[in-house]
Amino acid sequence: MSRPDAARRLPRKVYDKELLRLQAELVNLQEWVRSEGARVVVIFEGRDAAGKGGTIKRITEYLSSRTVRIAALPVPTERQRTQWYFQRYVEQLPAAGEIVLFDRSWYNRAGVERVMGFCTKEEYMRFLHQCPIFERLLVEDGILLRKYWLSVSDAEQERRFRSRLDDPMRRWKLSPMDLKSITHWEEYSRAKDQMFLYTDTPEAPWYVVESDDKRRARINTIAHLLSTIPHEPVEREPLELPARPPSKGYERPPRDMQTYVPDHAATLLDRSR
Repeated sequence: MSRPDAARRLPRKVYDKELLRLQAELVNLQEWVRSEGARVVVIFEGRDAAGKGGTIKRITEYLSSRTVRIAALPVPTERQRTQWYFQRYVEQLPAAGEIVLFDRSWYNRAGVERVMGFCTKEEYMRFLHQCPIFERLLVEDGILLRKYWLSVSDAEQERRFRSRLDDPMRRWKLSPMDLKSITHWEEYSRAKDQMFLYTDTPEAPWYVVESDDKRRARINTIAHLLSTIPHEPVEREPLELPARPPSKGYERPPRDMQTYVPDHAATLLDRSR
């Protein structure tokens, strides 16, 4: 079955123009979150190489790291394994005026942990029972929770894997666990369907993003995120650059008293002559 508009890749010129417009609106959203003391959580899930990291990168490109934080947690420690499953994720939740973007989240338990046998059946079923309750508590407490599933086809995933294998700058993105996902495609599909069945709730619905075309996926995700958070432009105090006061006799120490970084750029100019 073909994916909707799968062959219609968004042209670069159209993409760049709209992305910049949306990023400007994200800056407005950031200022609104900060002024209103809102708390925003955005979850990005999907198969390996679905485009989660690239989408998050475009969202945060012009935003302040003091307001917008990416939570991409490593494998839990031995101590964390003995805690309530959601505990280490609770520590990442935003305070007033903050946005947290989860690059994978507590849904690890419903995906990779379930498929690869990293949790017991009892732990998995407990997660499916507790997750909707947990998210309902977040929403009831005023957190704006958004959940995105980036959907990639098997053919496109394999193409991206192969391109990373041949690219030394992106080879680090691949792990043995990523490659195993190819041989467990149907198991991951069933796990995702089961996860949606339990956790696609009125309080915290899942939003599916077709991501075979990365440009379209990024534009669609950002536009939708902005549309679901009713924000308004924040009036800012006008700023004016003050005049520099006259010197009071300060003299800079001799340059040879400090250690400078070598001028590597100069060697490039020499080579180009």
